[in-house]
Amino acid sequence: MAEQSILEMSIENGSTQPAAIERCLTFDSGDLTMFISTEYVTEIINNQSITYLPLLPPFIKGIINLRGQILPVVDIRLYMGKPETVYDSHTCIIVLNVNSISLGIIVDSVQKVVDIDLNQVHPIPLKRQQKLLNGMIKMESGKVLMSFDSEALATGY
Repeated sequence: MAEQSILEMSIENGSTQPAAIERCLTFDSGDLTMFISTEYVTEIINNQSITYLPLLPPFIKGIINLRGQILPVVDIRLYMGKPETVYDSHTCIIVLNVNSISLGIIVDSVQKVVDIDLNQVHPIPLKRQQKLLNGMIKMESGKVLMSFDSEALATGY
């Protein structure tokens, strides 16, 4: 069977736009499964000691020293107004580099890397909008993934 170009597959599926495929890391936090472009992901770490800093908002858990680089660590569950949870063996820190800003985000678990057609990502209905989410997509499996807005987090917006 001959390979089809992304444009041919897109037209065949009824879309007039060429597909904008992006490799994305999926992860869970609270009751949501989210995705973020692998372009921003530096690494995923477990069992990292976080140094607490006083006088910061509760969602900033502190800082880590990652091979000499000091990074702030944000618990996105708390940032989005979800209840705090006990960290377990699945909890990890995703280290991000967004526009030359490095930081870590604490997530409940990391799932897998998937290809997502960004043209298929839809806006979130107003009544369900939350901080740090800027879109959603329904996968072929029926699962809904939320787009994590890493740039909004990095700029503090």
